[in-house]
Amino acid sequence: MHLLELLEQRSVPAAGISLALTRRCPLHCAHCATHSTMSSDESPADTFLDFVDTFTPDDHPDVVAISGGEAFLRADLMVRVSERAQAAGSAIAALSGMYWATASRIPPAIKRAIDALDHFSASMDVFHEREVPRADVYRALEQLVSEGKDVSIHLVGLDADDPYLAEVTDEVVDRFDGRVPMLVNTVNPMVGRAKEWAEQPVFIGGAPVEADPCTLAFWPVVAFDGTVVACGNDDVVDGPAPLHLRLGHAATDSWPTIRERCLSAGVLRGIRTFGPEYLADRAGVRPSCDGYCATCQHLSDHESTTDQIVQLMARPTTKVLEDHALSIQHQAGPVAFIQRYGLGRYADLITLGAPVGASS
Repeated sequence: MHLLELLEQRSVPAAGISLALTRRCPLHCAHCATHSTMSSDESPADTFLDFVDTFTPDDHPDVVAISGGEAFLRADLMVRVSERAQAAGSAIAALSGMYWATASRIPPAIKRAIDALDHFSASMDVFHEREVPRADVYRALEQLVSEGKDVSIHLVGLDADDPYLAEVTDEVVDRFDGRVPMLVNTVNPMVGRAKEWAEQPVFIGGAPVEADPCTLAFWPVVAFDGTVVACGNDDVVDGPAPLHLRLGHAATDSWPTIRERCLSAGVLRGIRTFGPEYLADRAGVRPSCDGYCATCQHLSDHESTTDQIVQLMARPTTKVLEDHALSIQHQAGPVAFIQRYGLGRYADLITLGAPVGASS
């Protein structure tokens, strides 16, 4: 599964689900969004396995994205999750911080987990490089590419003009002869350890509030404690999630139940269609001075606000707008999506090595 195919599903509600198998991680990256350490929490393996066992050939997510913390600390669990999800028809992707790449060869348990995947992604940035040398990451990826594994690099910089991004993207294109796609983004200064040192954005109120659909509320996320939330924002995943972003728990709710809640909840539909600031303004609530995501997280502070959103989304005319907005986002494709919401100058890098005729 190429990165482009994976990203094509990101604009389809409930087309996939993310599983954060653990919050533990052996690295100490200064930009970590989850404050992960080796003593962080994780749920028993059966929490995730039993949930995946609710997938069926007729009702399953198209993609299961595995993450952490560092998911490869639970390599055996990754294999079991992959095998069970694939048996139902799901494709499996996983992201690693590459802590294991400093070994002269890929450790056997890690290799078995990678072999079980349909797509493998390596996380690279200046913060990871302080603990895992770039050359070690390249060596591991070269082995996987030579074996025919679909791989990608998730690259993070400080901003669009960060020279690190220009240097590494050019280097990867040259070293892998344009065969390894890259998803390039910036450090989020509003979450995790980056809050302690990154320059915080200044939000200026008073401008007209226009519709700005949320890009994080399409796929549910099973957090490290088994809680299922409707948003990939790390503050929400770490919990406690606000009421309107909670979908259930992996220990008690099946995939069909989670999928139905994700697709039918009025507030979530509104967030995907109009964005939280537009909804708050329409309900007579001032958007948060801390910005877009903070506004979303406070939508359910007042029942009257969520009631108004549900009523808005129940209108037949709104359903037409919702379907149209979703269609536009999906048809535009991943490159256009990143050009709007990510680092536009690097958007085309997701297409590197894509099969001939693949949509962009």
